[in-house]
Amino acid sequence: MADEQAVDYVPFDILERFMREVFESLGVPPEDAAICADVLVSADKRGIDSHGIGRMKPIYYDRIKNGIQFPVTELEIVRESPTTAVVDGHHGMGQVIGKRAMQLAIDKARQYGTGMVAVRNSTHYGIAGYYSLMATEAGMIGATGSNARPSIAPTFGVENMLGTNPLTFGIPTDEDFPFVLDCATSVAQRGKIEWYDRAGKALPPGWVIDESGHTRTDTHQILADLVSGKAALTPLGGLGEETAGYKGYGYATVVEILCAALQQGAFLKQLLGLEDGKRVPYKLGHFFLAIDVEAFCPLADFKRTAGEICRQLRASKKAPGAERIYTAGEKEHLAWLERRDRGAPVNAALREQIDAMRRECGLEGYRFPWD
Repeated sequence: MADEQAVDYVPFDILERFMREVFESLGVPPEDAAICADVLVSADKRGIDSHGIGRMKPIYYDRIKNGIQFPVTELEIVRESPTTAVVDGHHGMGQVIGKRAMQLAIDKARQYGTGMVAVRNSTHYGIAGYYSLMATEAGMIGATGSNARPSIAPTFGVENMLGTNPLTFGIPTDEDFPFVLDCATSVAQRGKIEWYDRAGKALPPGWVIDESGHTRTDTHQILADLVSGKAALTPLGGLGEETAGYKGYGYATVVEILCAALQQGAFLKQLLGLEDGKRVPYKLGHFFLAIDVEAFCPLADFKRTAGEICRQLRASKKAPGAERIYTAGEKEHLAWLERRDRGAPVNAALREQIDAMRRECGLEGYRFPWD
């Protein structure tokens, strides 16, 4: 989803190398910096601009600079069984923690059929779909979730209590792309509001409410008010029960419980990143699940059935005026086909962020299309 304004396109290899060197300049070890850059550029490749290079400065760069996220990741397994593990990330890089935790779940699933890992004291780990894709590439079903800073108000409430709490599944198919459902449990998530803000656009009504329950569309102030608690996101389904907002509220709560109770970590308002008025690490929790398909049936048979389900859904009768029906993961695959030769779109606001990091990190050797 590119910003609807003048953009420059940066080749993915240049963008990934630039982000990797920015991470390294902040003290992230080279191997870990490569993981972090790969997660971010994967979002841009899949058209998920809310979680790619656009989050580099405000989420990772600034937090490391402010001392509330640590560039060196000290991953600790604090409890383990043949099929499970509890991991403490000690406020390191969320992408590194996420990749290692999902790999641990995959390794356990390969040996025992199923593996699940719960994580505490982590940080923002990028697109959740990255970790589910790790499982599909291993011939497995993958699932992950993460809690986050309070953003969502519970049904019939106006106070932001739950994070956007993505619940993500990846399922291998016999098509050119797996089925990947990667979405927040709110109508929209904070990263998309940041995208609208960079594009200078107002939000659609119904995404955000104020303390009186009225809808808000002013993106820039909303981003500040989400932090202060004066605004809240609506859960999937929207306000009240008429359009089933309680379902999004319920799923967000499921993620919150799995990301906090299993590993006895922080939850709800404990994730604000503030203590006594001072900024502190966010203490996020995640869970990762890997299921080896071969423990149930031959992988080829599973992929064929999963693919056929998707194909029949896309071939079903379309609504009047609709051009096509999609299945989860298809639009991201199409975005990659469109972007692989063009690169990632960078608008004016994002150019300023990239220029600032280039200057501050002493990476003036990089040349971008707008130079």
